[in-house]
Amino acid sequence: MDWRDEGIVLSARPHGETSVILELLTRAHGRHLGVVHGGVSRKKAPMLQPGNQVDAAWRARLESHLGTWTVELKRSRSAGILGDPIRLFALSATCALASFALPEREDMAEFQRQTEALCDAISDGKGWLTDYVHWEMALLEVTGFRLDLSACAVSGGANDLAYVSPRTGRAVSRSGAGEWASKLLKLPDMMIGGMPSIEGVVEALAVTGHFLETKLAPSLGNKSLPSARARLVQALSAEV
Repeated sequence: MDWRDEGIVLSARPHGETSVILELLTRAHGRHLGVVHGGVSRKKAPMLQPGNQVDAAWRARLESHLGTWTVELKRSRSAGILGDPIRLFALSATCALASFALPEREDMAEFQRQTEALCDAISDGKGWLTDYVHWEMALLEVTGFRLDLSACAVSGGANDLAYVSPRTGRAVSRSGAGEWASKLLKLPDMMIGGMPSIEGVVEALAVTGHFLETKLAPSLGNKSLPSARARLVQALSAEV
C-alpha cells in the first residue's frame, strides 16, 4: 500500500532513538501520520519543522498500519520567520490547532488549501491576520460548529449586527439584543467584512476561542486547547 501527496508538517515527535512520527495535513489524504526513519538527523530534522511544505510518499503493508514516510522539502516557512515571534506563534498555532481538531485520514481538500494559503500568508507576512481569523472560523465549520454571522438570530435582519450568541454561534443585532446584550459576545466588524485591526483581531479570536473551548474541545474529550494558540493571543493582545 503506497501513495504520494503534498502536505504541511503539523508535528514531528520522537519515536525510538533516531526516528520521528511525522504528522502531515495532506492535500488528498487529510491528516496523516507515519514514521520517518532517521528523522532526528541533522539532514532531516530541519525539513520536518511545523509549517513546512513537503512532498511525501507513504508506504505500509496494510492501510490500517502506521506506515512510513519518505519526504522532500518543498518550502521552508518556519526558518524565515524566526525573528518575528508573532508570525512564528501564528504558524505554530495553525499547525497545533489542525493537529488538535482534525480527524485522521479524512479528505479535507478545501480546508487543506485554506490552511496552505494561510501558512503562505504568514510566511510572506501579507494579510495573514485576517486570514488567520477566517481560518479559525473555517476550522469551527469543518468540525461541526459553524458560526452563522449572516443575519440576526432574533429579527432575521442583516443590519447593525453587533453580537454573537455564546450558545448558538449566531449573530444578534443591537436592537435584537436588548437587555441581553451584556450576556452576548461582541461581534467585531472584521468578522463580517469590516476593516481589520489588531484590536479587532484580538476581539475576533475571543469569539472563536469561546467556541473552540466550549464546543470543539468538549467534543474531543475535553482536551485543553494547544498552548500555541494562547501564546499567539497573548502576543497580539500586547500590541493593542
